[in-house]
Amino acid sequence: MSGSAPTLKEIANSLGVSSLATVHEHLLTLEAKGLIKRKTGKTRAIKLVEENTSTAAEGVEVPILGYIAAGAPIEPYTDPSASMSIPPSMASTQRRTYLLQVKGESMIEEQIRDGDYVVIEQVETANNGDIVVALLDNGMATLKRFFKETTRIRLEPANSKMSPIFVRNVRIQGKVVGLIRKYLRN
Repeated sequence: MSGSAPTLKEIANSLGVSSLATVHEHLLTLEAKGLIKRKTGKTRAIKLVEENTSTAAEGVEVPILGYIAAGAPIEPYTDPSASMSIPPSMASTQRRTYLLQVKGESMIEEQIRDGDYVVIEQVETANNGDIVVALLDNGMATLKRFFKETTRIRLEPANSKMSPIFVRNVRIQGKVVGLIRKYLRN
C-alpha cells in the first residue's frame, strides 16, 4: 500500500468493519467535508486534500432565499444577493442547498425558533415526518412536519398551541437538513 491509496476492502479491514457500504458512506462524508477527493470508477483513487485548500473549516456559501413561515403561511420572499457560509457537512453534494429565515413559532417544540435559519435541501417529495417547506395552492409557504394521510395531507406544527393545516395538494419545495441560530443575549 505504500504510496498509493487503499482500496475499500483495505480500509474496511483496517477499521475492523465488514461492510464496504459503511466504508463508502464514510468516504462520501469525508468528500462532502472537503477532506478528500475521489475519482469515480477507479480503484485506489482517494486523495487527501491539502490542508490549506480544504474548505472544511471555511464553510460553503449558500444563498438565503428569504423567509419561511413557522405559523400562518406567508408569501414566499427571495433576496437574490443574500448568502451565508455554512459547514460543508450541511450542504448537499447532490441537490441544491439554501437557507430560509424562520418567522413564527409553530416549530418551537422541534427547537426551531423565530429568527433561526433552516438549511433546506431542495426536494420535491417528502417522507412522513419530514420537516418541509410546503407551498400551498394559494401560493403561500409554510414550514411544517409532513404527513400523507388517506385522503389528505396534514402539515403538523411542532407547537401544541397550534392546529395542523389539512390540504389535498401541496408542493414540496425542500426539507430541513440543518439549523443555524445566532445566540443573542439581552
